[in-house]
Amino acid sequence: MNSDLNFMNNVTGFKCFECARMFTVDEVKYVCPECGGNLDVRYDYERINQQFSKASLAADRNFTIWRYRPLLPIEESSPLPPLSVGWTPLYDAPRLAAEFGVRQVLVKDDGRNPTASFKDRPSALAVVKAMEAGATVATTASSGNAGAALAGICASVGMKSVIFVPATTPAAKVAQLQIYGATVVLVEGSYEQACELCLAASERFGWYQRTTGYNAFTAEGKKTAAFEIAEQLHWQVPDRVIVGVGDGNIIGGLWKGFCDLRQLGWIDRLPKLTGVQADGAAPLVAAVNGDGVIRPVVGQTIADGINVGDPRDGTRAMRAMRDSGGGAVAVSDEEIIAAIPRLARATGVFAEPGAAAAFAGFVKLREQGVIQSDERVVLISTGSGLKDINTARRSVGEPLRIQPDVAELNKLKV
Repeated sequence: MNSDLNFMNNVTGFKCFECARMFTVDEVKYVCPECGGNLDVRYDYERINQQFSKASLAADRNFTIWRYRPLLPIEESSPLPPLSVGWTPLYDAPRLAAEFGVRQVLVKDDGRNPTASFKDRPSALAVVKAMEAGATVATTASSGNAGAALAGICASVGMKSVIFVPATTPAAKVAQLQIYGATVVLVEGSYEQACELCLAASERFGWYQRTTGYNAFTAEGKKTAAFEIAEQLHWQVPDRVIVGVGDGNIIGGLWKGFCDLRQLGWIDRLPKLTGVQADGAAPLVAAVNGDGVIRPVVGQTIADGINVGDPRDGTRAMRAMRDSGGGAVAVSDEEIIAAIPRLARATGVFAEPGAAAAFAGFVKLREQGVIQSDERVVLISTGSGLKDINTARRSVGEPLRIQPDVAELNKLKV
């Protein structure tokens, strides 16, 4: 790549997901000024193809999300956070493929990111944009993972962070926020109420706003997982990608990533993207499988990462699931809990509840015959099981307990 390139020149503007209005880069900051809708970053793919190729990418030894810089909306000269985000493992799971009678099952383990979740991808990009804007404080509302990601990456560059989370957030996630030095605000209310408070605070105090479904750049960070999946599979995209869905920004970002690659001519087809929600927080499943109208609900599920009753990026997510033909499915909390050890014992990947929902959805759809035997399926594990140990313990029961005597061990028939 030439050192005089400015990758922001690859961005042609923004398009609103709700009213379809177009804006130049300088006309907007976060959401559509006309209707308040979420924005999609638009690119000049011909220009990007002149800057790098599959061959130049293969020669790049920077195995982080920044290997895709020409496809990201940042300045070429912008400093990057030092934490190694992205290029997470894509594990083959032949035992799952054999058990469920499908061609191949793979697991993308994003629990291997620096703060142990997929949310490091958008947070890394958001911190770069915050530094470009000269911000000294970044903020987000979160059910836990997005906040931890922003707090950790802010800590790595010496930026302050203020994180708003529901008071019901698992203690391990709250502790992680505090360890990174974030100012943590526990909100006695829902995730949606934490979002509204965070947005009001950033407006009043001038903090850089990272919140999902408000900052257009979050989906751009999340699409890097689609780039990695395609590259790790040697540009042979899977038939289906399955992921847990809360706000909808992850599945929308993944669709954007695969569509970017198709626009570049780097892949010859698009995968089906299937979203999985918990029964108690499934407004997008109802919309995708119904009349397309997203009707908010009061979210109630043990899977805090996807416990969103009023998704802030619902339109983008619904289009991804419908346009790709992947659809959506809801699973019970019991199915999610059972999926945690079942996935771990078949693959070695320990997923938190919102991440294990992807596997639970796979099981249900295969049993229903929706997933065909000739499919190559990627499950995305969006966060480490260490994020929510209490739910994990519920899935396995109590361990054995004995006196330090080998005779007692013999009685247990281990």
